[in-house]
This record gives sequence, C-alpha cells and structure tokens, in this order.
Amino acid sequence: MNYYGHWMKTKIAAIAVSLLFASLAPAGAQAPEDIAAGMSIFMQKGDCQACHGWAGDGRKMDNQMPDGANLRALSIGREVLIMTIKCGRPGTGMPAFDRLAYSDGRCYGLKAADLRARGLQLADPAATLQPNEVALLVDFLLAKVVGKGDMTRAQCADYWGKEVAACDELPK
Repeated sequence: MNYYGHWMKTKIAAIAVSLLFASLAPAGAQAPEDIAAGMSIFMQKGDCQACHGWAGDGRKMDNQMPDGANLRALSIGREVLIMTIKCGRPGTGMPAFDRLAYSDGRCYGLKAADLRARGLQLADPAATLQPNEVALLVDFLLAKVVGKGDMTRAQCADYWGKEVAACDELPK
C-alpha cells in the first residue's frame, strides 16, 4: 500500500471513530453554563417566569400578567418551542421575542397588518431576544422544564443547583 492509501485509511478510521463517539453522547446534552445562561434569560431578560412561574408550571409570579402555559406538562419539540418563543401566539398574551417577527412573514406567514386585520394583538415582550439567546432559552427549557411533570424537592434542588426555600413547599 502506498503512502496515500495508508493516509486515506487512517483518516477514514479517525472519522468513523469520531462519529461513533458523537453518536454515543447523550442527545441534547448541554454544557451547564449554557443551561445557566438559558435560566437567566427565562428569569430575567425574557421575564418568562412572570407568566409561566419560576418552575415553568404556569403558577405566574405577577397576577397582572397573562396566564402562561404549564410548560412542565407539555410535550413539545425543539422547533415548535423556538417558533413559539420567536413568534409568540397572537391573541393569547404570549409575546413574540423576535424583534422582526411580523415584519416580513417569517412568523406563520403573517405580517403585522394581517394580525390587525384579524383583530389579533401581540403582547409586548420584556425584551427581544437574539437567535443565540432563544437557543439558550430552549436548551434550558428542554433540560429542566418542558415535559418534566410536577416538580419534586429533588428536581427543585437540581433546578436551582442547591436547596432553596422555594423547594421546602414541594413533595419529596
């Protein structure tokens, strides 16, 4: 076998091994710092907890805010979650966090004029989010909230990274 043939076999073997190890990594595993950044967006910049509650269970933090869905009870995929955060849900109180959401038809094929013509309003978001912030928020929600069921004390401690007073009221 010539040098090129040996080099090519080595490269193919290296690619195969790296693909094997990549396939063994847990799907959707995220770095702890990314999950923490997403949680910060949920709690602070996006102020999602005002409507959805700090645990994402629909127990809102501000009675003047719209009722948010219980995200812990939902079975929702990544793409739908991204679209919902970016585009909101017109007429429901769920704001669009994409600054250009209804400017060019990117959201459900509708523009702001279409919403007005249908009598639909969009709530104002606490802030608009950049695409990377939406991704961090979604990573956090999928890792800690969406589809996780009623929160227990153990989940609460994991959620916060430590025991906090809010966990005391939860069942073990």
